[in-house]
Amino acid sequence: VLLEVRKLVVPGTTHGVSFNLRQGEILGFAGLVGAGRTELMQTLFGITPAIGGQMWLDAKPYAPVRPGQAIARGVGLAPEDRKRHGLLLRSSILENISLPNLRFSRPRGLWRKRAHAAVARRQVHSLAIRCRGIAQKVGLLSGGNQQKVVLAKWLAGKLRILIVDEPTRGIDVAAKAEIYRLLNALAQTGVAILLVSSDMDEVLRLSTRVAVMRQRRISAILQGDQIDPQRIATLMMGGS
Repeated sequence: VLLEVRKLVVPGTTHGVSFNLRQGEILGFAGLVGAGRTELMQTLFGITPAIGGQMWLDAKPYAPVRPGQAIARGVGLAPEDRKRHGLLLRSSILENISLPNLRFSRPRGLWRKRAHAAVARRQVHSLAIRCRGIAQKVGLLSGGNQQKVVLAKWLAGKLRILIVDEPTRGIDVAAKAEIYRLLNALAQTGVAILLVSSDMDEVLRLSTRVAVMRQRRISAILQGDQIDPQRIATLMMGGS
């Protein structure tokens, strides 16, 4: 177990949420709009601090009150709205990929541009980001390539957990298949992934286990043969 969450209370509810996340798995979160999935992920990333409960990451207490603390522990977030919250559209691919890692590589206050450029080029090549070069503005890329830049900025650091919220919303079928390949390959390296998606096929295709949320509570955590679309839909609607 990499992350242990016990009776975590997220702002806006009094219900505690409990689950664990294992190294190298993709734990999918299914639920209707308003079920509380995005709010839970924001608390795990330190955007909205928890108001109760406990968490442990690598068997050490984990309670981020701002994203920088989560990043320092190897937690990254690919948010639901990548254009508003995941990218600096007027900045270059290089700047976007480097941004989360600047705090860890600034000797004497200087940005090691050459080192970051080398990392950015490797990520562009590894993720097959279609662009004119790392100096290109992110806002000029297609939706699928923008999402790859969001992933690349976390892969460039020491990542333990990646939270992906609606990772393929608004991108074409070909780009969606590439994102699936990237997430599966990332999990195989040992990174644990928390997946939030409104696409049932996506949840079924990617998830090792599925946590079903309703009214900001986890109704059930399914695995193996239990992961069935009908069962998930029933739990999302309040059935047992």
